[in-house]
Order: sequence, then structure tokens, then C-alpha cells
Amino acid sequence: MYSDLAIFSGRAHPELAKAICARIGRPLGKVDVFEFSNENIFVQYQENIRMRDVYLVQPFTSPVNTSIIELLIMIDAAKRASAGRITAVIPYFAYGRSDKKDQPRVPISARLVANMLETAGADRVLTMNLHAGQIQGFFNIPVDELNALYPVSAYFRNERLDNYVVAATDVGDEKRARDMAVRLDTPLAIIEKRRVGNTDRTEAVNVIGDVEGRNVLILDDEIDTAGTIMEAIRILRAHGCKDILVSCYHAILSGPAIERLNKADVREIVVTDSVPIPPEKQLPNMRILPIAAQFGDAIGRIHSGQSVGALFQ
Repeated sequence: MYSDLAIFSGRAHPELAKAICARIGRPLGKVDVFEFSNENIFVQYQENIRMRDVYLVQPFTSPVNTSIIELLIMIDAAKRASAGRITAVIPYFAYGRSDKKDQPRVPISARLVANMLETAGADRVLTMNLHAGQIQGFFNIPVDELNALYPVSAYFRNERLDNYVVAATDVGDEKRARDMAVRLDTPLAIIEKRRVGNTDRTEAVNVIGDVEGRNVLILDDEIDTAGTIMEAIRILRAHGCKDILVSCYHAILSGPAIERLNKADVREIVVTDSVPIPPEKQLPNMRILPIAAQFGDAIGRIHSGQSVGALFQ
């Protein structure tokens, strides 16, 4: 049905796109993407993509809105160039927190972004660790969601953690933390928190579970300003824990995050490269795990009609 596989990158994370191509032994496709002086984005593919199976790698990273619009334009250009199938490869899906109408007169932005991707012409989406699982249902096209649990838990298993508890940063993250606890064969704790208004500030109020005298692995899906992580560290210390490890799947690290984490009393911070982490944000105790292998294997399976779910078995 498709004559060939082609992978292209927007400007958000070309290093990841190159690593994905290296994984599956394909060259990175040639495409011009730039902004005019009036900030309008221009896209032109520099090779024939007619009837090809096209994969566009673009996490929604800073500047987020530019990354989204850029991907939409890349999809439209590919569609108008008669691509056979267009898969939007979005390692980090922004606006995931806006997944429901939990206050009066607010949008469901995650659904809006899903609609825009479909309208632009995407045939399927390949992503990793959505903020909420129901976001998959916002799409009327196939969505394959990869899970960074596997490379992250493999790293910690090799570290042979002793006397550890996995802690979820809030009740909503319980399942994510429980999956990690099961793979590491450790107990689970849950931090009760409340968000202060519509700000990024959260307040931890209690710990469900026994952490006194234990080491703790704090797991979250993303670290944005690190406010939630700092509150988690504070309440865990108040409950008598010992060593602390911090891990997340998406290291957004915006605003005061680096300053806060640099002062945090933690042994190690383990993240993935789903978004680019520039040198000035790479702390001495930070370990960045690559995810290109997962995406490369998934793309190979999608292209050849094999099961993506088999990667998780």
C-alpha cells in the first residue's frame, strides 16, 4: 500500500528524530521548516513523499504553541504532497492537563488539539505517557501510546534499590506509581495534595503509606516548575523518610524548576529525553534515559502492520 517509510522532524527535537532514524536504519528526511519575519511558519519537503508512509516527529515543547502549529502545517504540507499515510509522532503531548471541564467556563484544550491534528490530516498518532488516559478517546483516529515505565523501571532494577517505597505525587497518579512499584517489587505510598487556584502551586497535606525510615522513589508523569516535587520532598521528610530519588517521564523544567531541583535534597533525578533538555538544565545528579529505541521499534511495527502492544509484553 505504501511505497516506503519516511521520517521527518520539526524544529522541536531533531536530536530525538535522528536517534529514532538510527534505531531503524533509515535516513532522516529532508524538509525545510522556518519562520518568516512576520512569524508565519513555512514548510517544504525536499524529497518526494507521494504514497509514502510518513512519520513527523514533533514533541509539543517550548515554545509550545509554535511547536503545535508547526506540526499542523507539516501535516497539511504532507497531505497536499499526496503522502500515503501520515503519523504524528508526539513524544510529549502538551495541554494534557486540560482534559475535562472541571470549572465553569473553561476549555477542554486537549480535545481541541486532538481535533486540530485530525483536521490537518493526520491518519494516526504515536505518543508516550499522556497526562490522562482518556485523551486517547479524544481522537477519532488510531492512537498508539508508548510507556516510559519500561526503560525507567529497567534502569532502577539495575540499580538494585533497597528498602524503597514508590510514592505517587497525588491520588490521580496512583496507578502510574503502582505500576512502577509492581515492577520494582516495592510498597506504594500516595501523597495527598491540593492545587492552589489556577496557579502551578500545589500544597502537600499528608502521606498515605509508611515511609518512616524507608528510602523513597517519587514518580510523576512530568516535572514542570517542580513545585509539586518540592512539596512532595517536604512532606516525605516530615514523615521521616531517608534517601529520595525523583523520576519523571517528561522533563519540562520551566520557570524556577532548575533552581528548585538544584537545591532539592535528593540523590538522583531520572528523566527521559522525550523533550530536549539543554545543557544549562542538566543537573549533576540528573540521569537522562533515551527513548528513541521505543519509538523506532514502534514505527517499524506500525509500518509493517505488526502489533505495537507486543512491545509491552
